[in-house]
Amino acid sequence: MGYLLLAGAIAAEVAATTAMKYSEGFSRLWPSLVTALGYVVSFALLARTLKTVSIGTAYAIWAGVGTATIAVIGLVLFGEGLSATKVAGILLIVGGVVVLNLGGAH
Repeated sequence: MGYLLLAGAIAAEVAATTAMKYSEGFSRLWPSLVTALGYVVSFALLARTLKTVSIGTAYAIWAGVGTATIAVIGLVLFGEGLSATKVAGILLIVGGVVVLNLGGAH
């Protein structure tokens, strides 16, 4: 159940960050409200996740998957460029999450 809550926390954080882009510096009401609500939901779900998943593992997954997902959304929705450096960064994030999970299994 903890990892299901974590998936929800990640989805809410990604939605909130995406809405923040659309809020145009919090000058647009609805995207700004989605941003605020998304972060509240994300942190609430992350807090519930921590009842059953270790904090290092949960946070690494939440931050890593969220960051990598937002980078892909930036490419797809906002036309941000893709460079070898950006690809390497995303791969390092994913690799770091994997290594932390392998090391945190004890």
